Amino acid sequence: MSTVVSTPDEKAVRKVVISALVGASIEWYDFFLYGVVAGIVFNKLYFPGSDPVVATMLAYTTFAVGFVTRPLGGVIFGHFGDKIGRKSMLVITLMIMGIATFLIGLVPTYAQIGIGAPLLLLLLRVLQGIGLGGEWGGAVLMAYEYAPKNKRGFYASLPQIGLAIGLCMASGVVALLSSLLTDAQFMSWGWRVAFLLSGVMVIVGMYIRLTIQETPEFAAVKARNAELRIPFIDMIKRYPGNVLKGMGARYIDGVFFNVFGVFSINYLTSTIKISRTEALLGVMAAAVVMCFTIPFFGRLSDRIGRPKVYMWGSIITALSAFPGFWMMTNSGGSTLMIWLAIIVPLGILYAAVYGPEAALFCDLFDAKVRYTGISFVYQFSGIFASGITPIIATALIKSGGGEPWQLCMYVVFAGLVSALCAWLIGRSPEPAGALTPAPARAR
Repeated sequence: MSTVVSTPDEKAVRKVVISALVGASIEWYDFFLYGVVAGIVFNKLYFPGSDPVVATMLAYTTFAVGFVTRPLGGVIFGHFGDKIGRKSMLVITLMIMGIATFLIGLVPTYAQIGIGAPLLLLLLRVLQGIGLGGEWGGAVLMAYEYAPKNKRGFYASLPQIGLAIGLCMASGVVALLSSLLTDAQFMSWGWRVAFLLSGVMVIVGMYIRLTIQETPEFAAVKARNAELRIPFIDMIKRYPGNVLKGMGARYIDGVFFNVFGVFSINYLTSTIKISRTEALLGVMAAAVVMCFTIPFFGRLSDRIGRPKVYMWGSIITALSAFPGFWMMTNSGGSTLMIWLAIIVPLGILYAAVYGPEAALFCDLFDAKVRYTGISFVYQFSGIFASGITPIIATALIKSGGGEPWQLCMYVVFAGLVSALCAWLIGRSPEPAGALTPAPARAR
């Protein structure tokens, strides 16, 4: 017995995409706000010590914990997303993320409660990781599975803009607070305002998400009673190669973003000695540009193929680390030169990777295991691709005597690994597992 999947009208697609984008923006704001603040506040208030480098690395370690717990969230919510539905998981993950971020703004400092302060911070960072681990897969799936097949690269790239908007909001809010308050006020209570704002945004996001319907593809799976008992095991059995290639392709995304979007703020303020506000505004400007370049490359991937766009994007993006850091170190304090060193690599070139990425990963799996598959690929690879990158970057800068060239070589290595994996995806006889229905299995 066949099940006819109705094609949603354009209005329904727009509503779903807006819902996915708003929720993703809030989630990324929450997640990257921690990264922005870690190297300028948490290292001083929650990890005090005689060695500033050690304190900074400890602060970035709690940042990394969020990436370590993201695979757990991806597996948990991917499992239920493939069994129960995408929509309900999106509501739950948004709530977890929002509450955790709001509470971070209330955690007392080390001077107030001692070791309890970093432990509470760590616990809430774990919850952030679990929430985002389930959020990303659900958000891009809603857009991907609602979209016409010849426009999936474009529509799946739209929730990806949430990363740019979230980063823009996170760096923008912190920059605004930094400029309006004295340094003492900012360190005392100003940074907390940025975290408490999350509570308001989550209420708006929840309202929007509760009004959307389940995706047609998953509704068809439910109608056939074709859900799997344990989607994760089925994914490993049927798509082991796609899982490995997807995780390898993800490498440059995590490394490059966290070098230019997170670590660069600490590098510019501590090594180049520019103001915190100037560094944050440079990252914010790159995020604004990214809002336009991400959908451009998503649409391009529909026309010439996602593996091809991703492969060349990985190589070019990685190589841009050298001129980017050269401009920073030789800027002579020029704000314009420093901003260009961030905006061009992060705002323009990086989008060639991040734009087609969601659809590239969705193509690797069929609807029965797609939530689990893309969540696992994206989040598990994020441990080594994203989470430990600020720690590695800090260590490589110290090893290089303050010079960034060892770090740039690491970025290029990541780019070559990702380019190779994207090439292998393109060489696969059927790189899009989504186009081949899974065989029927007993439940």
